[in-house]
Amino acid sequence: MSNTIAGIYCRVSTDDQNPEHQVDELKKYCEFNNFSIHRVYVDRVSGSKDSRPELNDLMFDMRQRKFNTVVVYKLDRLGRSLKHLINICEEFEKKRITLVVTTQNIDTSTSSGKLLFNILGSIAEFERELISERTKLGMKKALKEGRVGRPKGKKDSQPRRKSGYYMRYAKKDRLV
Repeated sequence: MSNTIAGIYCRVSTDDQNPEHQVDELKKYCEFNNFSIHRVYVDRVSGSKDSRPELNDLMFDMRQRKFNTVVVYKLDRLGRSLKHLINICEEFEKKRITLVVTTQNIDTSTSSGKLLFNILGSIAEFERELISERTKLGMKKALKEGRVGRPKGKKDSQPRRKSGYYMRYAKKDRLV
């Protein structure tokens, strides 16, 4: 694959996380496989969001055929919703773009890579739903025990106000 031009996509969930490990590993992967790198796209946003600034740029550049391969570190970096992942992959397939997931040995140019992509995409979505369920159960339990909100920390000079977020979830009909 000497004519492979890659778009590297990395994502971390919060601003205080560092994507450099992903970027370094993916650049090494591309160098080892003689891929030219068109651009590195880095988002600092939750994977549950379908619209992300750098992912949107990647999709735009892909439609302009600026690269023929997308390289990601892990499938859940691209997205946590199976539907969203499948939509992205279908568009990649229509444009003849290969998706390579380096840590999970996925290469959608092969039939086994496509199968593994679908299996791991389902697992990523399942994991996201489990996190959501645990969060809702924890909030419900805390409300029942009367301990809603974060406890006062060392840097807090005054008790936290009970407003906004707390008020929305304090209503029992809002909890599932």
